[in-house]
Amino acid sequence: MANKYFLGVDIGTFESKGLIMDENCEVVAMHAEKHAMENPKPNHFEMDAEEIWWGDFCKISHALLEKTGISNADIKCVGVSTMGAGLVPVDENCMPMMKAIPYGIDARASAEIAYMNEKYGEEEILKFNGRPLCANDVPPKILWIKNNLPEVYEKAHKFLTGSSFMTAKLTGKYVIDRFLGYGGFTPLYDPDTGKINEKYVRDFCRPEQLAELHDNTDIVGTVTAKAAAQTGLLEGTPVITGADDSGAEAVSTGILEVGDLMIQMGSTLYFIGIADHLVHDSRIWSGGFLIPNTNSVQGGTNAAGTLTRWYRDNLFFDALELEKAGGPDAYETMMKGLEDIPVGSDGLITLPYIAGERTPINDPKAKGMIFGLSMQHTRAHIYHSALESIGYSIANHLAIFRENGAAPKRIFAAGGGTKNPIWMQIIADITGEEIHTANVTIGAAYGDALMAAIATGHLSKFADIRNYITEGVSYKPNAENHEKYQKYYKIFNRLYEATKDMMHEL
Repeated sequence: MANKYFLGVDIGTFESKGLIMDENCEVVAMHAEKHAMENPKPNHFEMDAEEIWWGDFCKISHALLEKTGISNADIKCVGVSTMGAGLVPVDENCMPMMKAIPYGIDARASAEIAYMNEKYGEEEILKFNGRPLCANDVPPKILWIKNNLPEVYEKAHKFLTGSSFMTAKLTGKYVIDRFLGYGGFTPLYDPDTGKINEKYVRDFCRPEQLAELHDNTDIVGTVTAKAAAQTGLLEGTPVITGADDSGAEAVSTGILEVGDLMIQMGSTLYFIGIADHLVHDSRIWSGGFLIPNTNSVQGGTNAAGTLTRWYRDNLFFDALELEKAGGPDAYETMMKGLEDIPVGSDGLITLPYIAGERTPINDPKAKGMIFGLSMQHTRAHIYHSALESIGYSIANHLAIFRENGAAPKRIFAAGGGTKNPIWMQIIADITGEEIHTANVTIGAAYGDALMAAIATGHLSKFADIRNYITEGVSYKPNAENHEKYQKYYKIFNRLYEATKDMMHEL
């Protein structure tokens, strides 16, 4: 039996997953905990970081040690990831001072974005940010707290993102990885110096309220006595910086070389591709990546799994009740009859903007829409059209990447959406691209464990990961279907442009 193991835990939007990986990079055991996200009013989403994020980690850690019988002394390193670019202010004991504000799905800071646009001007924002400000950015969220919760703002010991919070709970150290610091907290960190950006920081907070930049695979501390008692881990176990879920999932999928692109099909949709140059296009994002000396192209939509969840809860509640009664998974039931729905869903187009949208339209006020309804349409048509809408969004991103000389050579899909083969084939047909999946589809938690193995020297470099990743199912596009989809793809894009002013009026 191996005596070197690595723990990886990812805190997701509706579920947290953890696993123990052995020295052969094989998953020994995994455990998941479901949780909720609150939506108290329009554009506001929040989660209890202490109860849900940290609580899930503790439950997962105990469950994995109990399931496997592995001694906590044999866990050589811990890696953790969370939803990217969120915000939680904490006190000196690392206790949250309010509910955590998650990534770009929360669009409460639109007034603060407008203020920043006016204060700095479009040219300066593009210079320091490389793109327009959006709901995914953390600095406007900090200003929102300043404007709406001034007492929390003044007394906050640190303004942390999710992975920073988790690592601090484990080690007492306040750190953030460079990839997320530069990408989500701009302009608070200076990419040229790797330090806090003195030119801008005091416009948002006190410098000492920010975490310290580190590489993802740096060992930044060890499990404290308090954390050991709560998690079952051994005091003194090394802990790495941590990561956002998308970066960790990209690593788990084998996105390691120029031309590799991951489509992360979780609650939201996220793209990370490795490019040989920085891209300057305001519709998408570009910057470094957590693999040293690499560039990336990125994008993010607000609804993917969240969209299918909405359909499950509101149109397929009978499938959900069947699942609760011991029947099959609701999403499996929802697939019945989809294979009989033709390309274009018999003239039905969905805009998936039920939580606003990030790239490529960068519009937090965008609204969802079901267009073209007629008496012939069933709920299977409506659901099929929703799945197609995500395919159209993916096609838009791929087109922009190609325009900028960052065409993907190899596309991997990851996340829960890959469990739906009909959806995967729809995406292949709309985009005209072959879509691959990895054999290990657990996701970000596996990437966390792999990075922990790099940190301890068990793996010498990121490129070594390729030796342990095998390909799963691949989906080849149907040329006839791809041609048919072009008509509906064009309508999808025209529909937003034709209605966006009315969306904003709503």
